Amino acid sequence: AGMVVQVSVLPSPRCLFDDPVQICVAGLQPQQAVTLRASLLDENGELFQAHARYRAGSSGELDLSRSPALGGSYLGVEPMGLLWSLQSKEPYKRLAKRNVLTPFCVDLEVYEGHEEMSQLLGKCTNERWFLGEGVKRILVREGRLKATLFLPPGPGPFPGLIDLYGSGGGLVEYRASLLASRGFVTLALAYMAFEDLPAMPEILELAYFEEAVNFLQKQTQVKDTGIGVLGLSKGADLALSMATFLPGIKAAVSVSGSGFNSFIPLQGNGFTIPPHPCDLGRLKISESGLVDFSDVLDDHRDPATWDCRIPMERSTAKFLFLSGEDDMNWKSDLYCRDAVHRLQQHGLEVEFCSYSGAGHLLEPPYLPLCQASIHKVLGVFMCWGGQWREHAKAQEDAWRRIQAFFWQHL
Repeated sequence: AGMVVQVSVLPSPRCLFDDPVQICVAGLQPQQAVTLRASLLDENGELFQAHARYRAGSSGELDLSRSPALGGSYLGVEPMGLLWSLQSKEPYKRLAKRNVLTPFCVDLEVYEGHEEMSQLLGKCTNERWFLGEGVKRILVREGRLKATLFLPPGPGPFPGLIDLYGSGGGLVEYRASLLASRGFVTLALAYMAFEDLPAMPEILELAYFEEAVNFLQKQTQVKDTGIGVLGLSKGADLALSMATFLPGIKAAVSVSGSGFNSFIPLQGNGFTIPPHPCDLGRLKISESGLVDFSDVLDDHRDPATWDCRIPMERSTAKFLFLSGEDDMNWKSDLYCRDAVHRLQQHGLEVEFCSYSGAGHLLEPPYLPLCQASIHKVLGVFMCWGGQWREHAKAQEDAWRRIQAFFWQHL
């Protein structure tokens, strides 16, 4: 009998979700043809899978950081390909973590041959966590706030961040928990479609977001050098508004956002910024029922839209804009360029990174691309865009940039 086939995940089978790992197989025959398969069951019982065909090296070993995939879910040398190419059988499912206290378990299996996966040779499980060792998760229901606070272990002080997701609403924790695992005190903040917060508020009040900033500044583990804010989609223009109107914000990151206030009026102290005007008659619906919103908003160069601009040039904060050129939800790349141009015209420092082939949902790395899924609030299937490999690379790069930016400015 030959050696037993061993699948290993290095440096450890247990890691944080945003950690790259090395997947290796030992004990194969020289040049043996095998298929690797990754399987992940999400919290709704939805199965996500990916597979790739490989050929073992001359000593019967396989290392995904060096061996090219010959076909399957992806091609070529992709050390983390089995993760970022995970796809559900049922179309239009988005892999997202609801409960950050449990890991996602990825089963990695090696099968004989390149044809049907019938003969299993070996397997192991990679436990991918969203909460690092010693990170505390604290529910916040103080004043009007509906949020979750994540504290890294130790006395700190740590830089403080507020994390905002988009118009799908709810209280989304998995990005905040990963950031806390990387050394930031992070407040995941809900602002619509959660508990008694309306699904589609008639107005959003700046005072609510100011409460969040004040709450975070009061935490003893938070550095007093200012707060950072990170927003995706609708959360991105809120992040820009906070950086503009709230003096405590020192650094803001806009992911797939806009320099205009979107969808819901924003009420400040003695002023209201109206939403970017739109015409739902410009909606496009595909034969399969996917909704394309990308032409709905009025032309941002038309002066009639300018009263919904966020006056970011008044801000003293630092800005980072990230967008995907294949965003099918709205023209975030165009809106980012407009915002960056406006800031530069006023002599302000701004960082901008635009990713070709990336879609709207730029998430922490190794979360697979979701090209379309149901929008929780609108109840329709939305196009998000993105090409698999390009989007995966963009997520890795964006995640590095976001952390470096906050470390630098906070």
